[in-house]
Amino acid sequence: MKKQSPVSRSGRFGSGPAADAAQFTESISFDWRLWEHDILGSLAHAAMLHKIGLLSKTELTSIQNTLGAIAKEISAANFHWDPALEDVHMNIEAELTRRAPAGAKLHTGRSRNDQVALDLRMWLRDEIVSLNREIRALQFSLVNLGSKYSHVIIPGYTHVQRAQPVYFAHHLLAYTEMLERDHDRFSDCFWRTNICPLGSGAIAGSTLPLDREFVAKLLGFVDTKGNPRVTQNSMDAVSDRDFVVEFCSSAALLAVHLSRLAEDVVLWSSSEFSFIKISDAYTTGSSLMPQKKNPDVAELVRGKSGRVIGNLMAMLTLLKGLPMTYNRDLQEDKERLFDTANTVQSSVRLTAAMLDNTTVNELTCNAAARDAALLATDLADYLVRKGMPFRQAHHVVGAVVGAAEREGRTLDQLDVTTLKKIDAHFDKDVSDIFDLKKAMSRREMTGAPGTRQVAKQLARWQKILRAS
Repeated sequence: MKKQSPVSRSGRFGSGPAADAAQFTESISFDWRLWEHDILGSLAHAAMLHKIGLLSKTELTSIQNTLGAIAKEISAANFHWDPALEDVHMNIEAELTRRAPAGAKLHTGRSRNDQVALDLRMWLRDEIVSLNREIRALQFSLVNLGSKYSHVIIPGYTHVQRAQPVYFAHHLLAYTEMLERDHDRFSDCFWRTNICPLGSGAIAGSTLPLDREFVAKLLGFVDTKGNPRVTQNSMDAVSDRDFVVEFCSSAALLAVHLSRLAEDVVLWSSSEFSFIKISDAYTTGSSLMPQKKNPDVAELVRGKSGRVIGNLMAMLTLLKGLPMTYNRDLQEDKERLFDTANTVQSSVRLTAAMLDNTTVNELTCNAAARDAALLATDLADYLVRKGMPFRQAHHVVGAVVGAAEREGRTLDQLDVTTLKKIDAHFDKDVSDIFDLKKAMSRREMTGAPGTRQVAKQLARWQKILRAS
């Protein structure tokens, strides 16, 4: 005979679940972190029950004081979480009822189905606000590092092959732009998360005169004008986890952006590139090779993107076969959501700290940027300005590159006489093409990596970030 849990779910059952079933179904081991939002939701629900006459003033005060005491104990890590009570909701309610008889009335008009939906939305709202602050901090780090080395030019790469020269700051600003889209996506996610489901009950609301709008206002579920925002369909309200999927989706894309940045950092810090040096505090050594200095923070940020993407896939798979409405499967949403939030927050924070402790090897960068081959496209543009169609100019410069390789010289080492033998459009003014400073000044279109444009973009981002 299997040992029975001492806790019975309701009067419907003659005994509690088997011990192994109780252990399998408990969620307190991870959903305890919803405690603060569970208590806030309960306080608002109690205030509403008093407003509609289902709780006396004395009963409301007793519930408020007792929940306040429980909150202090949890905050101080002095509260005992009982796995036999399954989840955070039952643990808090059971302790409330044990201390204050009026607590038995708190579940009036409420189900754990709409209660957990409420707690999750409230918790996620706070996480989004916190994460967006971290994203802003990372943008600050990128812009500050770019501003510090605004004069440094590096080769830009396609296919991990040197392509054209760009300012180091321009490269960093590319990630700043990516992060801005991430910030906007999370802000959008906040809007769809910020809708109050409480009052939907288990599936079909309640016959009691619950004031859902009152609760929504108390808990901050309002639009920009302060009007309450409540779910409009009770079945959808308790089964909806779109806001979780949306957060996980936005987080997965953020993780991909962080991973791409991390990959650049790994490459740049390698001996082969040696463009940057990361502080010892954000690198590690080797257990065998004493000379090694490994960019482990960047590598872990890159690696952790996999678990964030995996959590999104897990959430989509979890939801795809669920019938209406609430199913216990939804208990599995929290660990995926919690892990995603933890992982992206720490990844953003550590990436910012790593960049704040990074220096640029200016001599190495500038030497690499002086590779004349980086200006081959500029040479084609030179011919275009002479009236040659670009396709033809591209072909001619290809021939110039081939000639330089055969002679073992760089493009800028070919004299005008040699160039004229390839095409008569070349003249003595061609030497200006290989002046890197002039080449960067010619890139004046919006979004280009030109000298004035990069300065303008750095100033723009500094203004945006100071105002946010």
